[in-house]
Amino acid sequence: MTRPQKEILEIMRIFERENPNPQCELNFHNPYTLLVAVVLSAQSTDKSVNKATEALFKVADTPQKMLALGEEKLKEYIKTIGLFNNKAKNIMALSRQLVEDFGGDMPTDRDTLTTLAGVGRKTANVVMNVWYHQPTLAVDTHVMRIAHRLDFSKGKTPLEVEQDLMKLLPKEIVINTNHWLVLFGRYICKAQKPLCEKCPIFEYCHSTDKRQI
Repeated sequence: MTRPQKEILEIMRIFERENPNPQCELNFHNPYTLLVAVVLSAQSTDKSVNKATEALFKVADTPQKMLALGEEKLKEYIKTIGLFNNKAKNIMALSRQLVEDFGGDMPTDRDTLTTLAGVGRKTANVVMNVWYHQPTLAVDTHVMRIAHRLDFSKGKTPLEVEQDLMKLLPKEIVINTNHWLVLFGRYICKAQKPLCEKCPIFEYCHSTDKRQI
């Protein structure tokens, strides 16, 4: 049984009070560089991605410039990131699609974004939320863990959790929910040894992972 909607909204208000203007921790300059950064962040930390893209985006911040750079040179910039070979292929492929099919412009809807190479629903949701300010939810491992620990959802897949949360939360809250849950999971409600002593919603948590303080 999931938590009552009233309590979920109370938790969200606490997150809002703690962090009224949460931000994506990836560095980007435009919707294209955001997309590239999110693709690179799969199974990698934002910190490692930012370190690599600091130099990359100085030479390739548009799909046209990325194609001119070429796949082998791209790999040199991102070789410190996990799965860099496959990510490089996808970035070159999606850059080519953007140039050939969209005149170099970024699509502005999720369904079209997911037609690009290496872009799944989660990646598209991040771009739609962060750049286009749409009420979308990208369910990563942090969001999935928090949703389960706090009884927001019993969903077994990211899509199920996303759908459950979208039914429960008003749009004006959804716009920041992704950042709140990701940051909460990244810095406080960690997978191993959650920092319960720093948790602003300690009293609402009934998880078996909860540590006594």
